[in-house]
Amino acid sequence: MKKIFFFTFLSLSLSCIAQDSLRTDTISFSGLQAAEVSAQAVDVGNVTKIQADSAYVRGNYAIAAQLYEALLEKGESATVYYNLGNSYYKAGEMARAILNYERALLLQPGDSDIRANLEVAQAKTIDKVEAESEIFYVSWLNGLINTMNVDAWAIGGIVFFLFFLGAICIFIFSKRVIWKKIGLFSGLAFFAMAVLANVFASRQKTRLMAKDYAIVMSPSATVHSTPSENGTTLFVVHEGLKVYVTDRSMRGWTEIRLGDGKVGWIPASHIELI
Repeated sequence: MKKIFFFTFLSLSLSCIAQDSLRTDTISFSGLQAAEVSAQAVDVGNVTKIQADSAYVRGNYAIAAQLYEALLEKGESATVYYNLGNSYYKAGEMARAILNYERALLLQPGDSDIRANLEVAQAKTIDKVEAESEIFYVSWLNGLINTMNVDAWAIGGIVFFLFFLGAICIFIFSKRVIWKKIGLFSGLAFFAMAVLANVFASRQKTRLMAKDYAIVMSPSATVHSTPSENGTTLFVVHEGLKVYVTDRSMRGWTEIRLGDGKVGWIPASHIELI
C-alpha cells in the first residue's frame, strides 16, 4: 500500500514539473546557408521561404528582408530572425539587424553564430555604453542559463526527474546496502538537477515574455528628464543602442535605462521592443 501511494505521488509530481514548459517555434540553424536550406527548414510555406533565401543569395537584401518579415507573421523562428538580421546587416540597416539578432538570441540564447553577428553589428553603432559590472557568480549563472533555451531546460528537467525516479526505485527495491546508497545519493543529485533545470526554464520563459528591452531605431533621439518635449535634455542616444525599459505607463513616452545606469524618458516612436 505504501509503495502504491509512493508511485502515485511521484507521478503527480512529474505532471506538475512538465506543465511549465513553453513551446516556441525555434529551429537550430548555424549560419545562413541559404543555398543549401531545404523547403522543410521552416514550416511556414515552401515557396515563400525559398524565395527569401534566393533573394538573399542574389544580393536582393531589401526584398529578402520583406519576405522574412512576412514569414514571421506566420510564427516566430530563431532561424528567420537570424536570416532577417543578416539581410538588414547586408542592407546597411544596423538598428534593424541588431533588433532581429536580439530577437533570435531570445529564442536561441546559446547560439554562438547569432551572438557573434550581433557583436559585429553592435561594433558599428555610435554609442559605446559600458555596462555596470556584475558580481562574478551572477555573470557565471546567467551564462549557464543562457547555454540553452526554455524548451531545452524544460526537457532536461523532465529527463533528470525520470532519472530520479529510477534512482529511487533502485533505493527501494535493492537488497544490497551499496546499491541502496547509490540509489539514494544519485536520486538526490538527479532531483537537484531537475529542480535547477526547471528554475532555469522558468527564468528563460520570464525573459521571453517580459519585453523589457528595446533597440533605438532612430538615427538619434533625445532623452528627457520628464515624459515631455519640454523636459530637461539629459543625453542623446543613437540607433542600434540596446536599452532597458523601466516604464511604459505614459502614452507616447517610455522611460529607459542605459547599461551605465543613466535614466530618462524617450518618445516611444524612437524605440522598438525586442
